[in-house]
Amino acid sequence: MMKTKASHTPVASVVVVGELNVDMILTGEDIVPEWNREKIANQFEIVLGSSSAITACALASLGVEVTFVSVVGADYFGEFCIQELQRMGVNTDHIHIRSDIKTGVTLSFSTSSDRGLVTYPGSIPCVTPDMVPESLLREADHLHFGSYYLQDQMREHWSTLFAQAQQLGVSTSFDTGWDIRNLWDRSGIEQLLTYTNLFIPSEEEILHIYNTSHMEEVITKLPDLVGDVIVKLGSQGSLLVDATKQPLTIRSYPVTPIDTTGAGDCFNAGIIYGYLQGYRRATLLEFANACGALSTQGVGGTGALPTLQQIDRIQMSHS
Repeated sequence: MMKTKASHTPVASVVVVGELNVDMILTGEDIVPEWNREKIANQFEIVLGSSSAITACALASLGVEVTFVSVVGADYFGEFCIQELQRMGVNTDHIHIRSDIKTGVTLSFSTSSDRGLVTYPGSIPCVTPDMVPESLLREADHLHFGSYYLQDQMREHWSTLFAQAQQLGVSTSFDTGWDIRNLWDRSGIEQLLTYTNLFIPSEEEILHIYNTSHMEEVITKLPDLVGDVIVKLGSQGSLLVDATKQPLTIRSYPVTPIDTTGAGDCFNAGIIYGYLQGYRRATLLEFANACGALSTQGVGGTGALPTLQQIDRIQMSHS
């Protein structure tokens, strides 16, 4: 793989708009629940969850100035989320605390190869457009959100917000997450792509959006692109499709994962950081692949956040 030398200078200001929840993670190899059966996990942790929050923390770990916009309940888990974000260098001034809701919780059943999730939404769908003032966007270089299908009160407003951001010279990105309703909203996604620089779904997610089993068919169905579609392929690496519709695939770094929770979210951070640094195509994917691989070396989405020094080392060792 081509080595990408990471810069060690402050690079950008990123606003992340998203859900907040705690992750309760049970780790082992035979932990998928079955009715009337009890199983034993090897490890249990309570950690900061949410795709958007993990991406925000990974960006901060890479040296980016990050402001997080969200909602939590006035409870222990909400306080925990805010404290964890602050501990990892994320600005929490735009997190709203509500006494009428509970902070969201996700139960994660994680093996060395994959994970399953059960979520209590609580505060997760409660972010609203008025929480993202224009004054905040004017201070940013980039705007990102995760969990398209969980942020119910924002879904019809993302296109307007992204259009506003781009008019201000702010680049944009988003990740979908899994659609628990199994609707996938292809038309809404494609409308949003008009104002998106970086669309970063997983392979399984984009296959569902386009109702097919083959990435080749997805590429033919994609609308005319103004930005890049970057697909996370898990242990196989990642794939990029731009306006030319000529796909580029870069293989992953060989690591033995401890926990895959948050690997895709750290990959997202790598894509955003690299894009703001001017990395493109293969260089961009290689940098993000390194971020994703490094994140699997700890428990929880923020248990092993990538750093520029670690990325340098993993890329040098595989150059």
